[in-house]
Amino acid sequence: MKKEHDDTLASRISRALAERIISGTLSPGERLRQDHVAEEFGASHVPVREAFRRLEAQGLAVSEPRRGVRVASFDLKEVREVAEMRAALEVLALRHAIPHLTPAILDRAEAATVAAERSRDVRNWEAANRAFHRLILEPCAMPRLLAAIDDLHATSARFLFSAWRSSWEARTDHDHRAILAALRQGRGEEAAIILERHVGWIGKTPVKTAGGEVRDAFSIVG
Repeated sequence: MKKEHDDTLASRISRALAERIISGTLSPGERLRQDHVAEEFGASHVPVREAFRRLEAQGLAVSEPRRGVRVASFDLKEVREVAEMRAALEVLALRHAIPHLTPAILDRAEAATVAAERSRDVRNWEAANRAFHRLILEPCAMPRLLAAIDDLHATSARFLFSAWRSSWEARTDHDHRAILAALRQGRGEEAAIILERHVGWIGKTPVKTAGGEVRDAFSIVG
């Protein structure tokens, strides 16, 4: 019974910490202190250690000798890998979804695009952007594929939030509109080509660190 409780608590802790890492509340390289986490969640060290192991399995944390557990950092190679994986898997999903896309679904996807374009902060934009992609891909009815894409979107969000902590400019998403236009006109292969280019794009943006220095941050915006 105690093991069941520890497993449930470990799941809750790992989910909470994963959300903080993905949202950028916990920064790359930041230390995850076992004592602090245990105190926050009213847990013993057993479920906390299990939660840390789950974060490591997700690639969100790393355990280093003499340094403890830290939030995993990422580099351009990882950003590029996620972009290429998303491009391949989303195009596969879209090709299977196209026969099942209805005008009503495309209307909802357009509404999500408008919501993204009107967003005044990065979090609202990311949620609306993710909704657009989910709407046009979900009719593929391939749950394992969609689950893998969802995981990649979560990783993309982490890259995005690490680059944009404060300032955000509204923008028109010409790619989303071109994808919708192609789908409405029955030009499915053209829509797939635009989608592949769209999610495979990697941007380089100057961002200010907590110390006031400026560095280049790479992120996927699509």
